Amino acid sequence: MRSDVTTTRTSTGLPTADPALLAALREGLDVVEERLREAVGNADPLADAASRHLVEAGGKRVRPMLTLLGAHFGDPGRPEVVDAAVVVELTHLASLYHDDVMDSAPTRRGAPAAHHVWGNNVAILTGDLLFARASNVVAGLGPEAVQVQAQTFERLCLGQLHETVGPRPDQDAVAHYLDVLSDKTASLIATAGRFGAQFGGAAPEVVRAMVRYGEDVGVAFQLADDVLDLTSDVGDSGKRPGTDLREGVPTLPVLLARRAAADGDAPAGRVVALLDSGRLADDAVLAEAVEALRAHPVTAAARASAREWAARAAAHLADVPDGAARRALETYAATVADRVG
Repeated sequence: MRSDVTTTRTSTGLPTADPALLAALREGLDVVEERLREAVGNADPLADAASRHLVEAGGKRVRPMLTLLGAHFGDPGRPEVVDAAVVVELTHLASLYHDDVMDSAPTRRGAPAAHHVWGNNVAILTGDLLFARASNVVAGLGPEAVQVQAQTFERLCLGQLHETVGPRPDQDAVAHYLDVLSDKTASLIATAGRFGAQFGGAAPEVVRAMVRYGEDVGVAFQLADDVLDLTSDVGDSGKRPGTDLREGVPTLPVLLARRAAADGDAPAGRVVALLDSGRLADDAVLAEAVEALRAHPVTAAARASAREWAARAAAHLADVPDGAARRALETYAATVADRVG
């Protein structure tokens, strides 16, 4: 991967150093931010406060950024582009309210999770309210956009459902996990890229390429997070190493370790014994589990998998015109891979 990727991403917060594109993305994201705050506003004080909670907590706004980038393969000035960017971010925010309830997450983006502030019922209903606001905005984009949004919403729900119930007895756990990531994470990222290209008026082959790019870069991003849970410092990822292990999240390194242990790998068996000991609330035991899993080849395999998915995403860009927008998308995919070292 290119050595300048991490520097570019860190210095600007956006995956480009091209002055014109950088200025356009910043301006576009500022408009999206303003529109998001308008979209979540409510005359009811409780609904207003709860709906604004995650918007005001901030975030990377990756999905609207990809929508804006996709539009640069056509006319990025079309007003539908901003509407589409608002739709995908509202949908993402709505899903976070539900996810945090289901995962019993104490915080989100450095702030107390909504269900810790107002309770589960209010948090769930706030997520529903934001889905409704997203539906209202997407209705103005036409029947095809409504259908795409509905299909994306269905995949988000199926991904969460399949994550909740786990793999069938006859289903490979790793394949199941990748399917979950494809639905729960990548589907909305793919829709973000699709909407940008589509409403920017890009050619049909570019729209298809943006969908494929989003599907693969979304999986890559989550797999990179899986590795970072074991290898990063607190400051790198915003959470303590082993947070996913302690919470019982079935990340790719864990699933690969369980597969290796079932095949007779003794070091993997020791890792699994630690994970299943019921003692991960003890910081010392958690640190031992993190170190053992980090040292096992399954973590290197998970790292390689994240890089492979990111490379696949970048390869889809062969079907889009060369230029600053394409290079920014290539940089973003490279940045995702570079996160795992």
